Amino acid sequence: MENELEMNANLLVSSLKKPASEFTKADIISFIKENDIRMVNFMYPAGDGRLKTLNFVINNIAYLDAILTCGERVDGSSLFSFIEAGSSDLYVIPRFRTAFVDPFAELPTLSMLCSFFNKDGEPLESSPEYTLHKASVAFTEVTGMEFEAMGELEYYVIADEENLYSATDQRGYHESGPYAKFNQFRTQCMQYIAQAGGQIKYGHSEVGNFALNGKIYEQNEIEFLPTKVEDAADQLMIAKWVIRNLAYEYGLNITFAPKITTGKAGSGLHVHMRIMKDGKNQMLQDGVLSETARKAIAGMMVLAPSITAFGNTNPTSYFRLVPHQEAPTNICWGDRNRSVLVRVPLGWAAKSDMCALANPLEKESNYDTTQKQTVEMRSPDGSADLYQLLAGLAVACRYGFELSNALEIAENTYVNVNIHQEENKDRLAALDQLPDNCVASAERLEQQRAVFEAYRVFSPSMIDGIIKKLKGYNDTSLREDLKNDQEGMLALVNQYFHCG
Repeated sequence: MENELEMNANLLVSSLKKPASEFTKADIISFIKENDIRMVNFMYPAGDGRLKTLNFVINNIAYLDAILTCGERVDGSSLFSFIEAGSSDLYVIPRFRTAFVDPFAELPTLSMLCSFFNKDGEPLESSPEYTLHKASVAFTEVTGMEFEAMGELEYYVIADEENLYSATDQRGYHESGPYAKFNQFRTQCMQYIAQAGGQIKYGHSEVGNFALNGKIYEQNEIEFLPTKVEDAADQLMIAKWVIRNLAYEYGLNITFAPKITTGKAGSGLHVHMRIMKDGKNQMLQDGVLSETARKAIAGMMVLAPSITAFGNTNPTSYFRLVPHQEAPTNICWGDRNRSVLVRVPLGWAAKSDMCALANPLEKESNYDTTQKQTVEMRSPDGSADLYQLLAGLAVACRYGFELSNALEIAENTYVNVNIHQEENKDRLAALDQLPDNCVASAERLEQQRAVFEAYRVFSPSMIDGIIKKLKGYNDTSLREDLKNDQEGMLALVNQYFHCG
């Protein structure tokens, strides 16, 4: 516990000297009083995937106690399409473990994420964060283990073009300055995200960089550490809010859109997952991928087509998911293979102590590296509803434990070759494919909805709403229609530029 608190960037953790998971109302009030906090913000994700904000000035201690205890009313019909205006009132109640000091506010301000409750004081069944909570609980009830996740948040930074130290087109991966122009912006984003409680693994520039119409576009990524799946969604939600707000201050533009022009790298939201029991990672057994991991992968192989309904939610998503490019379209998995849908990345399973080999003065550490092993779902993108996506992945991994033939499915969908090469075309032909448009995604969700509705995780009204929205795009032939239409493609990109 002491190691978790030492050097923690979260200002409340360092001040209260306890982990965020243990914050109480008394802790929040104490921090507000001792740090002369003048405002409190309630924040909550709505149906459009963005954080909404409700501001409170602190009139007195009694009022502060009242809002922290009772929350406040909001108009649910303005937040979610499935709520009727005639019965629209919802409660928002702050979750104290999410509290952070707002780095952008002029007045000292404390912000917290909230949960939605209905008129009877019950959690709102169709709210995004409660859906994820139910998925996490169901996973544990079925498997006896805990589901953890983390995201790789990719985005483009856009600014006026500069000719100094031009970066190599589509070769920006891990580039340093001065060829990468926005490293300082990214590191300040990381600092603010960490102060808000985000557990960051690292940040770097990504492959995509190009110039277009007098602007430079530079792709960056901030990757997180695995944590409880509900916390993972909260951290990603706050991170997107931080990145956009800081960009606004810098005079930059930001997009998490899946695709912003043809022929250039799109932005994904790869999600890494691991399964824990008694604090131990269950993804490896005797140095190889465990039966537990392969069952979870099997569940993702079966439900991958309908997971696109949560992770690839507008027409530009399917301009990224194009055959024979780096983003996956074939439902398969493999080790360290970037042409597959679910990748098993390097997991530090080597027997050597690489630190001691690189640093001869160091003694062997005997560090337990098994905790590092994850599996990575590569299809989602920045249009995703973060809570629905992670809930869908938790459902899929749980479903793998309910399939009698899970290990057979895992074996049949494993590939250890580049499936895009000509000599592997027969292997490719045997694989199922992801949907190639929103309408097809909706149809696959319709076919598989019973699995997501089991254990009351996804409410029928939420599934109905997702299907209706996706079918409403009517994009069955859009990719073909815009193949040689640059103006039409640009208009589409502009329409969904600030998605998610």
